[in-house]
Amino acid sequence: MQNTATLPTQITLIGAPTDIGAGARGASMGPEALRVADLGAVIEAQGFEVTDRGNLYGPANPWLPPVDGYRHLEEVTAWNQAVHDAVYAELSLGRMPILLGGDHCLGIGSISAVARHCREAGKKLRVLWLDAHADFNTHALTPTGNIHGMPVACLCGYGPEQIIGMSGQTPDIEPGWVRQIGIRSVDQGEKRLVHEAGLEVFDMRYLDEMGMRATMEAALAGLDADTHLHVSFDVDFLDPDIAPGVGTTVPGGPTYREAQLCMEMIADTGLMRSLDVVELNPAFDVRNKTAELAVDLIESLFGKSTLMRRGS
Repeated sequence: MQNTATLPTQITLIGAPTDIGAGARGASMGPEALRVADLGAVIEAQGFEVTDRGNLYGPANPWLPPVDGYRHLEEVTAWNQAVHDAVYAELSLGRMPILLGGDHCLGIGSISAVARHCREAGKKLRVLWLDAHADFNTHALTPTGNIHGMPVACLCGYGPEQIIGMSGQTPDIEPGWVRQIGIRSVDQGEKRLVHEAGLEVFDMRYLDEMGMRATMEAALAGLDADTHLHVSFDVDFLDPDIAPGVGTTVPGGPTYREAQLCMEMIADTGLMRSLDVVELNPAFDVRNKTAELAVDLIESLFGKSTLMRRGS
């Protein structure tokens, strides 16, 4: 899809330093690692105005076992409400919010805010979920109780009342609005629910067989100027050989060039209006290389291209 729109010129960074939904500590340091890797300056160099709102605040991680299939539900709810309010406020100002996570449970707050904004603005919503995991577990299916394995399910209405319907209606989104890319780790019960819900998943086998270009063409099909494109980028989407700084590594992810092509094709649409960058865990990183790689890929989302061919 060729560029038919332009991105908002004003970008807002919102840090959410928590690992409240994760199974390993350390994602709470992700926002600072992205700042150390110069995320704001890199986006500004592409011609955007960037404002960093600093970090949101929420409850500390009590590191307790699950209760009724959920770990830290009360704390997860508080963090997601804070994220929802912050992301919605920026969208209401006509700015593009970039959520710096933190673990992927925060996608509940972020995407529910986007869904609320789209409903009020009369826009269609497309969510690109770049991840090694489907994140479609429920309290009955989860092997761990970690809510970072549940955000897509919660957004689609399969979750506890505290964290579904944050957008003002339930479900917050329809499964048909989501395109998952890079998936390669799905629990058995979760797999059945994904099929029942009708989620569109471009897993690594699809990517291996069809290539990244065809995958992205399929994932971006049907977009138009009335579509708000939200990108939820879990850093474990990438192959751990190039991105070790995550808490849940799964071998066999996209290579550097495949990931760059993915980002460049998203940028070509001109339709991205909000972004999550989550699950970066500096505790597992090597000299901040995963944060630097994430920033490099985000730069491509904002227009950096390796394209050297002449336009037709």
